Amino acid sequence: MKTLSLSFALLLAAFSTRFNNTTPALRPSAPVAATTFVVDTDQSELVWTATKVGGEHTGTVKLSQGQLTADGKALTGGSFTIDMTTITDTDITNADFNARLTNHLKSDDFFSVERHPTATFVMTKATPLAQAKSGQPNYTIAGDLTIKGITKPISFPATVTVSGSGVNATARFELNRLNWDLQYRSSLLGTAADKIIHDDFTIALTLVAQPQQ
Repeated sequence: MKTLSLSFALLLAAFSTRFNNTTPALRPSAPVAATTFVVDTDQSELVWTATKVGGEHTGTVKLSQGQLTADGKALTGGSFTIDMTTITDTDITNADFNARLTNHLKSDDFFSVERHPTATFVMTKATPLAQAKSGQPNYTIAGDLTIKGITKPISFPATVTVSGSGVNATARFELNRLNWDLQYRSSLLGTAADKIIHDDFTIALTLVAQPQQ
């Protein structure tokens, strides 16, 4: 009888051990914090090209500040400010003609720089492009571009590389200047055919950013 009681006790102990040693529930891992990168305004560059009947002009504008964010190696957001007071022409070699065009670009015929010294771009979405070839655009960037106080949504393809040491991004795209009230010598204003400045102009953007300290 003692043997039977001992066996029953051992059986109960075995079942108790089995059901009490359950695997604890796994806790969800903490999300990876986004990394912020500060735009290097000395290495970054915005080049503009505008065409007209019989020719074109090219120049640069400097960035005054900016930042990009990434989750691992994926770009997630960013913004930058364009210093419109730095707009220059790079194709006219005559100093007087060059200064004349630069001042005209800063006037109310174009960017009204005295009243609107900066332009801004705020990214709203960065969409990776599946199966992008090496050296080709691998993101579609969407965001809000503000020029002369007018904000319009834009999107463009970009080539982006994210690493622990920084972010490098390049993009080339066209904008219609009429969206930001840049109407001087537009065909819509009845400008003589040989004086027309085309409405679309090209932006070539290079961004270099380092991890925020």
